[in-house]
Order: sequence, then structure tokens, then C-alpha cells
Amino acid sequence: MFIKQASISLFVLLFSCKLNAQNLLYTERPTDTSSIGQLAVYDFKETVKSIGHSFSRPFHWKKKDFNTLGTFLVSTLALSTIDDETSALFVKNKPHVPHIFMEVGTRFGKPQLYFIANAALYGTALFTKNEKLRKASVLIISSSVTTGILQSISKTVIGRARPKNTTENVNSRDFEFWSDKPAYHSFPSGHTVLSVTMAHAIAKQFDNPWSKIAVYSLGSIAPISRLFAGAHWLTDIGVATFLSIVVVDSVDNFLFQTKAYSYPNKPKRVAWNIAFSGNQIGLIGRF
Repeated sequence: MFIKQASISLFVLLFSCKLNAQNLLYTERPTDTSSIGQLAVYDFKETVKSIGHSFSRPFHWKKKDFNTLGTFLVSTLALSTIDDETSALFVKNKPHVPHIFMEVGTRFGKPQLYFIANAALYGTALFTKNEKLRKASVLIISSSVTTGILQSISKTVIGRARPKNTTENVNSRDFEFWSDKPAYHSFPSGHTVLSVTMAHAIAKQFDNPWSKIAVYSLGSIAPISRLFAGAHWLTDIGVATFLSIVVVDSVDNFLFQTKAYSYPNKPKRVAWNIAFSGNQIGLIGRF
């Protein structure tokens, strides 16, 4: 709900602001002498353009993109066949999980804390005029708004029952489409969308593989804790992870191609691939 309200507020601000379309599309990069206000306006424009780019991407997909989507859908369907068993296994082992792990996972994935952390990061970047931090903040905010809108809509439209449904005895194949009940807002996982979006965006700022691994490890706490809590099925986590990675990569590529911010001459990126063969399903990242 908080993500939905924040997303709606951003779009209201976008359509009510006095920036015309020409100024929005064509913006010169700020210089070292630019004021904080000029930097903020520039970053806002790049954020809006990045969000628009993300939502328009499906209209520009090519054959390989549709092949990737098809592979992803088949993999998701295959993974869904073990949702009930994996959920039961995670919930059964929850008593053995350290309380602090569950607490950190729950808190880190909450929208309120997430947006406070983003605001603090961007505030620091803005007032220190640190372009690398500003770029990271724009990447996080743009990706978060995009994935937040998509996951909020999906939760309501799909209406998948949560594993630990307090009102009924349900399984992974129970749906109540267009439901406003929290017990039927399982797909995809909002905690996962937020934590993976931030982790993937931050990991892109490092070249050291061990730094990346550390960031991704922290970002995985929230998704895993939701499985132990019985709040989501395994496919809820998998789809949310895939969505976050795709959106962050899309925004990052857009900012790089438009030269909105300074990037290394040869940026190092993580290549993500879906592994689906026989009895193996996985998301593999190659540094």
C-alpha cells in the first residue's frame, strides 16, 4: 500500500509540474559549478525519463527478448510445481532460524524504511555533489518506482493466496483475482522487489566481485526470511527477483547509453542467465 501511494504521488507530481516535454527530453549535464537545486532538477528529470524508458521497453523487444521471456515463464511454471513442498519445508524449519535474521529481513523489506534509506542516500549525494552517489540514487529510485508499480498491480490483479493464509486452508494454486485482501497478495513478493532492486543497483557500483557478493548476500536476507515466515511461495520470490534485475539493468543501460552520468569507459556488469534443464532451475550471475 505504501509503495502504491508513493508511486501515485510521484506521477501526480510529474503531471502537475511545470516542466515541458522539450525540457524534459533535452537536458545538459550539470557542471562542477552547478547549484544543488540544478542538480536536483536534473536528477528528477533523469528519474522520470528512466521510469518512462522502463515501461516502454516491451514495445521495443526483439526476438531474443521474447525468447528470454518464454524461458522465464516455462521455468516459473516448472518451479511452481514444488511451491507447496518448499513452503512447508521452510515453515517447518523456521524455529531453527535466528530471530535477528528474521527481524532484519522483515525490517529491511518494509517500504517505509526502504524509502528513508533512499532519501538519506540521495540527500548525502546531493549535498556533497557526489555524481557517483547521485547516479546510484537515481538508479535505485527509478527502478524502485517501476518495480513497485508493477508488483502492486500484480498483487491485486493476480490475487494469489499466501502460504500462511490465516482465513482459509489454501495451497499454491488458490487465487482470488482482483482481491483487496492482504491474504491474497502473495504474487510477487514486495519485500523481495525492494531488497533485490536496491542490492542489484548498489552492487553495480562496485568492480570487486567480493563486494558484489557481500551486497547480494545482504539483499537476499529479506527474500529468504519471507519464505521462512510463510508469507510467500518460492515462485513469488523468484519472479520478484527476476523482475527487479531486469528493471535495474534496463534503467542502468539507459543512463549509460544517454550519458546522463559518468560511467567507466568499460563498465563491468553482471550477466544474468536462467538455467533450466532436467531437475535444475536457477538464476546464474556471471561477474
